[in-house]
Amino acid sequence: MSKNLHIFLSDVHLGLKAFDPVKREAAFADFLNNLPQETEALYLLGDIFDFWYEYKYVIPKGFTRTLGALANLSDRGVKIFFFKGNHDLWTFGYLEKEVGFKILEDPTVVDIAGVKFCLAHGDELGDENGQKFLKGIFRNRFLQACFSSLHPRWAFAVALRWSKHNRLSKGEQFKFRGDKDPLYRFAVDFEKTNKADYFIFGHIHTPGNTQTPKGAGFYILGEWIHGCEYLVFNSQTKLLSWASAKKESSRDNQTNLCDTSEQALR
Repeated sequence: MSKNLHIFLSDVHLGLKAFDPVKREAAFADFLNNLPQETEALYLLGDIFDFWYEYKYVIPKGFTRTLGALANLSDRGVKIFFFKGNHDLWTFGYLEKEVGFKILEDPTVVDIAGVKFCLAHGDELGDENGQKFLKGIFRNRFLQACFSSLHPRWAFAVALRWSKHNRLSKGEQFKFRGDKDPLYRFAVDFEKTNKADYFIFGHIHTPGNTQTPKGAGFYILGEWIHGCEYLVFNSQTKLLSWASAKKESSRDNQTNLCDTSEQALR
């Protein structure tokens, strides 16, 4: 059986203590467990976890079903590529060694059957200086050492409280702004000197697509807090298409209902 499916998703925010986190993880794990055998690669474009920080001997509590499902995918030969989002950038080797992740940097251009994809979580690519400044703080080795000196009981409590407030207080900032959006402007500037057939980003939480001036496909992935949108590229047919594991509209009642049957994934 040939492996020809490449799946792109982002912003699951596992662990967010709102919008039924238990159902969200169960649905996501079921989705992973039911990926078709033709799946060659899974691209996780950031903020899969609402908060992830690794100590030398401690990782965040929870995510057992998800980590198990991802490890099973890795064991069966599916390549798992992970972009660090602004919520889960503190991975220091555990996910790589124990689960099989390969970490990619924002942005990375990957070639899939001769088709070039420019991929990133996207929070640092635009002109949002606040995001770049905050990410610089998060990456600072001295500040990371200070955070690691705190007992996980208190460090995780503080971080999770901040994470929930941060996610639920953004409002209009997480709506795609068309050709005025920083990520779209990045793509336009990028293709002036680089080749890309598709741009795929996360972070904004608003699924949608358009084209760049040179005709490249420009895609913003959706989130899995209320919906379950993702992209599938078939390397045999060279087609990129939207898919949704969402069984029915769930944005009004703020629950997460995902159809994870194999038919929904094709």
